[in-house]
Amino acid sequence: MAFDIDIGFTSLAGTKPVNEDFCAAMLPEAHQLGMGSIVALADGVSAGGMGKEAAQTTVTSLVRDYYATPETWDTTVALDRIIGAQNAWLAGINRRRKPAMGLTTLTAVVLRGQSYTVAHVGDSRAYLLRDGVFTQLSHDHVADHPDLRHQLLRAVGIDERLLVDYLQGDLQVGDVFVLLTDGVHGVLADPQLQALAQADSAKHAAENLVQAALQRGSRDNLTAMVVRVLGLLDATLEDENRAARALPIPGPFRVGDMLDGLVVTAMVADNGINVVVQVREPKTQALYALKTLHPSRAHDPQERAMLAHEAWLAKRMLSGRAADHLVALHATFPTNSASGQPASAFYLLYDWHSGETLQQMLDRQHKFSVHQAVSAARQVAQALGWLHRQNVIHRDIKPANLHQGEDGVLRLLDLGVALSGREPEAMRKLHAGTPSYINPEQWGFSLLGSDAPEELPNPQSDLFALGVTLYQLLTHKLPYGDVLPYQVGRYYREPTAPSRHNPEVPIWLDHVVLKAVARDQRQRFETGEEFLLALERGASRPLTAPAPSPRLRRDPTAMWKLGLLVSALFNLLLVYWLLFLPK
Repeated sequence: MAFDIDIGFTSLAGTKPVNEDFCAAMLPEAHQLGMGSIVALADGVSAGGMGKEAAQTTVTSLVRDYYATPETWDTTVALDRIIGAQNAWLAGINRRRKPAMGLTTLTAVVLRGQSYTVAHVGDSRAYLLRDGVFTQLSHDHVADHPDLRHQLLRAVGIDERLLVDYLQGDLQVGDVFVLLTDGVHGVLADPQLQALAQADSAKHAAENLVQAALQRGSRDNLTAMVVRVLGLLDATLEDENRAARALPIPGPFRVGDMLDGLVVTAMVADNGINVVVQVREPKTQALYALKTLHPSRAHDPQERAMLAHEAWLAKRMLSGRAADHLVALHATFPTNSASGQPASAFYLLYDWHSGETLQQMLDRQHKFSVHQAVSAARQVAQALGWLHRQNVIHRDIKPANLHQGEDGVLRLLDLGVALSGREPEAMRKLHAGTPSYINPEQWGFSLLGSDAPEELPNPQSDLFALGVTLYQLLTHKLPYGDVLPYQVGRYYREPTAPSRHNPEVPIWLDHVVLKAVARDQRQRFETGEEFLLALERGASRPLTAPAPSPRLRRDPTAMWKLGLLVSALFNLLLVYWLLFLPK
């Protein structure tokens, strides 16, 4: 199941002949763990009749149809669509019947990732017991008069337009959710409810609540549901998005500033969109890299969503084999695991590794040996293979995002523009990456010509960027030249073999690199494993040199240029004949 939870419920007719209350809980199937668990309770309205049927159909449709909604939907959206459809059906029946019948209250709680969502209509209630504090999460929709407390102002089926109350919050281990109909909470005070909810199991707590209400003389149906949260899994993308919307953006930073018990020790990077600073935890003296948005982007919802996606993706990757070549991310929601304090702002906290990026090594004119370059490419190819198996495309492989740690491990940095299938739509459409490392298809260059439509990034995009990076490590040059941000890549010539720039590069490595950066995508490596195998085999089983692309494929305008040249020569000959030859 999605959570380690304990669920108990009890529902009795009490002194009434028919029990018009109804409750249900549903846990996700193995392939839907990300949807979480749902519990719901309804109290059918006796007036007009059919209250029992309304309560049963409303709760049943909600808990079943919830798992039929797309996992990408926000929980409130999914619940609102289902409740709205049920309300429209009941209200449609009531348009033809007077007085209204088939009305019901509804209170539901969804536990998903590291957050909870409460949906509520009517006078049934939801409570949360946390750290000894008993809090009512719902608001009764009844007339504000002591003698009219039984009169509902809102109920499912009472009107064609239904306004549902929603409340979302953070989940913690030890939380206890209590759902009650008015037959229970109407006769027991909050201190009694709190004491009874602290039983050793959810089942015993629900039974104790109902029996105590009966003993206090309740004359209504009695239903109690208790959910105890015993353990949580990792935060969902929805959790991260909610944190991104709710928490402020920290900064601007100065060395010596404090944030959640962390001390800023150095400024690392600032590109106008994201800011990265080095921070230290005073007690352990551990160093971390703190990444957040630039203050000027604090109110940009798309940038917040992209940073939230990076947080979710980085945590998701920690459980895979690619984690060995990624920087570990510490939880910043709902608490900062480095300091143990609640996070006061939205930021990402990564491990700090001593060392330098390959770009820093290139900038100080470090000469990579063939062995060093191949070793780095092998580690990256292996990591990309693992990422691609999990349907993740890095989208910005380059020397600046490859960090060589002092521990000898090469790590991939910056998942900020990575694609996972769950990224924001604006991020998917963004022409991300560094121009000099982007494959021709993303620029619209292909065998179809320069007017071909631009293609979205795919695993081959990362492998092309790795080929460009390997070429650069070996030669300190780029195979297709440097492309500035406001320019478009130029792929009208075949790249020069690396050995022409660096005689130490063997021929077999020439063939591997030229295959990786080939203009024709059909000649390139298709998977990281294929690239890795070619590097490991080396000279023992060398690849054949990729065939050069025909001139017309490299430059679709070549035919027009040739025609223009022939026409110009013909016109020159004609002018010469008219001016100088005897008539």
